[in-house]
Amino acid sequence: MDKLKQYNTFGIDVSCRSLIELHSVDQLTEYLQSTDGQFMILGGGSNVLFTADIEKDVLLNRTSGIDIIHEDERSVQLRVASGENWHGFVSWCVERDYRGIENMALIPGTVGAAPIQNIGAYGVEIKDVLDEVEYLDLSDRSLHIRSNNECQFGYRNSVFKGELKGKIFVISITITLSKTSTPTVEYWALKEYMQGHGINEPGTKDVFDAVVYIRRSKLPDPAELGNAGSFFKNPVIPNTQLEQVLEKHPEAKHFPVDDTHSKLAAGWMIEQCGWKGKRVGHTGSHARQALVLVNYGNAQGRQIADLAREIIASCKSEFGVELEPEVNIL
Repeated sequence: MDKLKQYNTFGIDVSCRSLIELHSVDQLTEYLQSTDGQFMILGGGSNVLFTADIEKDVLLNRTSGIDIIHEDERSVQLRVASGENWHGFVSWCVERDYRGIENMALIPGTVGAAPIQNIGAYGVEIKDVLDEVEYLDLSDRSLHIRSNNECQFGYRNSVFKGELKGKIFVISITITLSKTSTPTVEYWALKEYMQGHGINEPGTKDVFDAVVYIRRSKLPDPAELGNAGSFFKNPVIPNTQLEQVLEKHPEAKHFPVDDTHSKLAAGWMIEQCGWKGKRVGHTGSHARQALVLVNYGNAQGRQIADLAREIIASCKSEFGVELEPEVNIL
């Protein structure tokens, strides 16, 4: 049995049947021809909580490559291998002043996870720049390409988390970034940073630096304290339900999504229920960000999962809204 502790950001000490590094699609297709079907694919391990040993092979996605498909004065189109580190890729783009993903700096994980989760931060989502996703069907080893519309993107959701979950391997993504667009700095935290640093016309690097600073100031480093970032999604609810929440909690933090739905701040909800900074055994909700559940060093995955269930029940009782984990619990 191979150990997985260093391959998941929660630092959960579990084992798997065998650990295999994947460096090419050909290597994966060769493996699929002889496997008994008992395997799972792992990228950065930053969006998973292991609650028990994995009685199967774990394939580590280590594919790499960033290719320029087309470039002109206004934009650049890139094809990026799924095993590339996401933050490393964002840094690569910022160095070249390719604009559109700087707001998503420091999101942990690999490029391949980006379309699956439809990752996003500070007013920007991967769907805003993505052209297509190339993937391998794990059942028959056939190659497929899905356009942006065919990915069925939603809030932290896509077809890859729905009907295709566990059935495909993302090979690469193709995105188009601008060379001329104005950075997105609508979030108050970004505006506050710019004002504090005397930046009136922020550029790509300014936004990147701001996001890195803000995230590091409120989120624990997984290398120092085991975590998977935000454990829960911000719940999207009908406005009729929001009215009921506001009757009891007029100060509730919420944001419009469309004409009929709004998003509640899950971190605020958790904090109101008394969980922020609370430690339960070797786990707990982080003191600076209630959305982040942490491993203080010796927590087992099931203990973190139990804490998550308690928080969900607590928020359901107080607000009538059920939180949904963003992290995959295995």
